[in-house]
Amino acid sequence: MERKRFVIIMAAGSGTRMGAGSPKQFLELGGKAILQRTIEVFLEACPGINVVTVLPHDFISWWREYCLDRNFVCPQVLVPGGITRFHSVRNALEKVPDGALVAVHDGVRPLVTPALVRKLFDLAEDKTGVIPVTPCVETLKVLEKKGDDLKIVTGAKADRSILYGAQTPQVFCSEELKGAYSLAYDTSFTDDASVLEKYGKSLSYVMGERLNIKITTPDDLVLAEAVMSMRGN
Repeated sequence: MERKRFVIIMAAGSGTRMGAGSPKQFLELGGKAILQRTIEVFLEACPGINVVTVLPHDFISWWREYCLDRNFVCPQVLVPGGITRFHSVRNALEKVPDGALVAVHDGVRPLVTPALVRKLFDLAEDKTGVIPVTPCVETLKVLEKKGDDLKIVTGAKADRSILYGAQTPQVFCSEELKGAYSLAYDTSFTDDASVLEKYGKSLSYVMGERLNIKITTPDDLVLAEAVMSMRGN
């Protein structure tokens, strides 16, 4: 029997690199907040999915009012973020039962397709966790900063052929993810996969999507608008 499906939408960041007056997840993309567009992908991919949205504490009331004003009907549990992403996910997992599948997704990745979301959930039915990745395509240099200059690190090499970038959503068995998040916080925890790996679990990796970008800078927002226009959104 198919497990119940949950998604934790990580939207508790301050978005300082965007240089905007409000966190980037609340900026508009094609007339809607980026966060709304992100959630809508999961509602389309998995009708009836349980949504847990992690927000900055000071914006929880704002988000409630936004959803009401825009008639964005999405039953969701709102959770305040913690001092790090790790602590924010841990807070959200308190709202997820054992025996479910849970995706953890960046609230500022609105370009992920419903097809990829469905694929990841389907693959995770009999795995500990499934992580989407994309291959590195640029020529890589190992550099170190010396004052205002970047200097090559002599003898250091980065083999592009074996390097991949991890994306979200990352989908897990909820009991495994909750067990991993019982670990003490470690600065090496850069995503959920790194927490599971520290917990001693083996994960599955599949090809993600090149356009599943994380909107971080104004240039990313311009690219996202172009992609949406190309898709007819």
